Amino acid sequence: MKRPWQGQVEPPLLTTVPRHDPHNPLCPGATRANGEVNPHYEGTFLFDNDFPALQPDAPSPGNLDLAAVGEKRGWTLLGDFCCRDKVMCFHPWSDVTLPLMSVPEIRAVIDAWASVTEELGAQYPWVQIFENKGAMMGCSNPHPHCQVWASSFLPDVAQREERSQRAYQSQHGEPLLMEYGRQELLRKDRLVLTSEHWLVLVPFWAVWPFQTLLLPRRHVRRLPELTPAERDASIMKKLLTKYDNLFETSFPYSMGWHGAPMGSEAGANWDHWQLHAHYYPPLLRSATVRKFMVGYEMLAQAQRDLTPEQAAERLRALPEVHYCLGQKDGDSSHRLTTLTTGPSA
Repeated sequence: MKRPWQGQVEPPLLTTVPRHDPHNPLCPGATRANGEVNPHYEGTFLFDNDFPALQPDAPSPGNLDLAAVGEKRGWTLLGDFCCRDKVMCFHPWSDVTLPLMSVPEIRAVIDAWASVTEELGAQYPWVQIFENKGAMMGCSNPHPHCQVWASSFLPDVAQREERSQRAYQSQHGEPLLMEYGRQELLRKDRLVLTSEHWLVLVPFWAVWPFQTLLLPRRHVRRLPELTPAERDASIMKKLLTKYDNLFETSFPYSMGWHGAPMGSEAGANWDHWQLHAHYYPPLLRSATVRKFMVGYEMLAQAQRDLTPEQAAERLRALPEVHYCLGQKDGDSSHRLTTLTTGPSA
């Protein structure tokens, strides 16, 4: 962080976004690529992705000789699978993001996440909810939304989390992330936010500058298991407001929920799992300077530009009122239709 920045500077993160664009396929009443017309929804809206990334008719690996060799040597080749790919709009307006939504509106999103997890989890072992926010994270549509991918297999990251959590429970008799949360509560220096039901912290293994982990304080395996009190959205709103306030910009990130596998094995013992959400924001020095994972970090080991403790301290110190709203309460009546970019590098 001490070296003067001479690398790439990103363009401004956000331009003016109209509240409603009849040509935007995510807006209420708009026509999507498949010819379907969206309802005039007033809350969340869930539909099958018109351009699914997970293709159920994708060809199977064709090299049977390689598959045979791989089986003998412990390699894993993915064969036939089935999947679903959905899109969930958070709000009917295109000019808002989660931190600018009211707590009841964010609560409706959390309820919808739990509902779609339960629905797809009846058939699929893995239901991945994720949001890519901002063009810097590859988001091509500014309308507030996320994606839900359900698959008949456990993806690589889910498999790693499954192995590590199962091994820890087997050795120590309690869930890994429950014990980790307790240790972070004792240390305090990596905590960002706490509430009666949740912790937000910068994990010691974080590699992105302001990466955070959202953890329930109670043992919860999956989103549908959250109680009404645990679905209170205030801590999520506070975290995302702090993110925006850091560089006074609509803070880009990729985030997603991880919970115990479901599908036909939902009734098995998954008590080693603890529900959690990961936030991976790329910004490093300003609204226009991001971290790049290149060179040594791709080929050897990720490096941090500031310590987890420093990142947590900076986030902790930020106000919980959005910089665009001043001292107003952040309800719908106070939203701004545009966000300004932060200072350049």
